[in-house]
Amino acid sequence: MIDFVDDSFECFYKDQGFGPVVHSKPVPPSKLAYYRGKVPDRLLQYWAAYGFAGYGDGLFWLTDPEEYSAVLDAWLEGTSFHGQDQYYVIGRSAFGELIVWGTRTGPCMKIVCAWAMIFPRAAPPQLPPSEADFLIGSWISGIEKEDLDETDEDDEPLFDRAVRLLGPLASNEMYGFVPALRMGGPCRIDHLQKVSTVEHLVFLAKLGKPEVMRDIVKEADDQGLLD
Repeated sequence: MIDFVDDSFECFYKDQGFGPVVHSKPVPPSKLAYYRGKVPDRLLQYWAAYGFAGYGDGLFWLTDPEEYSAVLDAWLEGTSFHGQDQYYVIGRSAFGELIVWGTRTGPCMKIVCAWAMIFPRAAPPQLPPSEADFLIGSWISGIEKEDLDETDEDDEPLFDRAVRLLGPLASNEMYGFVPALRMGGPCRIDHLQKVSTVEHLVFLAKLGKPEVMRDIVKEADDQGLLD
């Protein structure tokens, strides 16, 4: 029986159906100490309790930011985000969608690598620690499987079929399109392969600059529509 750090993780694990944990890698105290003050304490509690691990049969992973530092640098180089904050990849999907946390700006963006899109999110200039913990809890409890799954050309989900066809993922693997979508490859199950996550995501970043999408929440706030 798993002991839950908080109600948010219990919701994620039980209600959202992401349990049980797969391929858990314990996080040493030295790494927890290194990231203290860089990411929220609540996230460190998750790492300490459950490790860097996969959930939902590998659809979602809580990641070691150090392993994805080169990936993040490759994707942010040449964008307005580069050098604006200390950014860390704290989660990823089986298809290479990255969840990025900024030390000052919190849940500031996600990067959909397969489609080379960066989705920025409005954030305050400085995020108080208590609010950061709240946002981490809200984020983990709000994750839904359908939002992480990729869909094919017929808008049909791919993950379960990929697991059946290619087998479950190891902790350093993802499902990647070959050839890459940016190279004209089709978005179909027969063009998915298990690939090395870090290697593949760096390769995708080198195919060209990503498209930075509109932050519709910020635009609405700027126009006074959220008052």
